[in-house]
Amino acid sequence: MATTNLSHYDKNTIPNAKGFRFGIVVSEWNSDITENLFKGAYDTLIDCGADAKNIIRFSVPGSFELIYGSKKMIEKYQNLDAVIAIGNVIQGETKHFDFVCEGVTQGIKDLNVKYDVPVIFCVLTDNNKQQSIDRSGGKHGNKGIESAIAAIKMAVLKQN
Repeated sequence: MATTNLSHYDKNTIPNAKGFRFGIVVSEWNSDITENLFKGAYDTLIDCGADAKNIIRFSVPGSFELIYGSKKMIEKYQNLDAVIAIGNVIQGETKHFDFVCEGVTQGIKDLNVKYDVPVIFCVLTDNNKQQSIDRSGGKHGNKGIESAIAAIKMAVLKQN
């Protein structure tokens, strides 16, 4: 994902997404956060020229399942230009947070190595719920928007 806040993007500097096919895999865990991220990603793809019929969504139970969901999406829809994996993991009292974050990060990296389809990492890994709210449409923007911009740019790179 981008290191700058692209939530307020200049559409004139973003390639047109018309003709591209996108997949979005969304974790149902912390759905109030992930649905905001999905909305930001979906609306941005549409705003940048993508056709709604060229955006496919899968839902999976949690962030760890994003890996398998993204893999199945790539294999089922072989003409995708990019996939966005959307999830949210909030620090708890155990090491579960560390294991899930590491596994998802490595799994999405592995998909990028294995397939010729960019998989965009849109997984918030926050210390508390407020940080997740702030990054899913709050004071720090919406990382879903940023992931959509990254997906468009990577789709263009895939063509080259």
